[in-house]
Amino acid sequence: MRRVMVRNPTGGDGTDVETARERASERGIDVRDSDEPGDAVALARAAAAEADQIIACGGDGTVNEVVRGVAAADALDDVELAVVPAGTGNNFAANLGIESVEHAFEVAETGERRRLDLGVADDALFVNSCLGGLIAEASEDTDDEAKARIGSLAYALQTLSDARQYEGPLLEIRAGASHDPLWSGTALVLLIGNGRRFLGGGRTQANLEDGRLEVVIVEQAPAIDYLAEGALQRLLKRDASHLTRLTTAELLVTTTDRPMAFSFDGEIVERQSIDASVREGAMRFRVGDAYEPEPAPWPPE
Repeated sequence: MRRVMVRNPTGGDGTDVETARERASERGIDVRDSDEPGDAVALARAAAAEADQIIACGGDGTVNEVVRGVAAADALDDVELAVVPAGTGNNFAANLGIESVEHAFEVAETGERRRLDLGVADDALFVNSCLGGLIAEASEDTDDEAKARIGSLAYALQTLSDARQYEGPLLEIRAGASHDPLWSGTALVLLIGNGRRFLGGGRTQANLEDGRLEVVIVEQAPAIDYLAEGALQRLLKRDASHLTRLTTAELLVTTTDRPMAFSFDGEIVERQSIDASVREGAMRFRVGDAYEPEPAPWPPE
């Protein structure tokens, strides 16, 4: 098997990406490093012409760029993807049942192959999630030093800190192929998951093989201490009255007063609207033993 690793050399605190480079070299895997955001797209597109397996080494954003590169090469059916978690946010790798850098190389070699869904928002692919509103703006505002020092917790802290001052945009949300009206109002956060589900606790893996998106609308900020331990879990608890949950194959989101910030696996854009859907079974991934082809039904009862 011809294998190429596309690596973000500045991912996380630098330790895991260096370990990954060493493990790849030991196995004779060609390592190609990105120099700046967006480079991994071009590297993956070039690698798709010669590799049977591409290993995305970095966080969720690196995985997104590699998938986009393979798609740009029109090679989603020809190349399989493996993931090495070495970034600030490694939620997608965890959702694939990958526990560490060392475990990732085992999975890349012997893990089961599964055809997984990809999310699409207009012309943008997303692998794990599309986040709108406060959480997207906060992740953009969180500085790199904080991300490197405390990892994904920095995103949550910044989000919860900003919630007290944030005034969400007015949204109209329609679901299904016929775009039936579903919800309208002011939203604090819009969470759209392909690989990720949004709960107040427990494992975050969504169903990656059902052709559907898992959606949470956070309508308002509840009166909780946002800086207290467990605040994020209370914000997303199962029976919260400030949440609307649904699953759908298609979702049209329109802002009626101003553009909204969206994060596609960490890439921030501003849009007046997005039309989200699923490309079912679009690409082969290597998954770990903890990956669940059919996780518990969602939304929760």
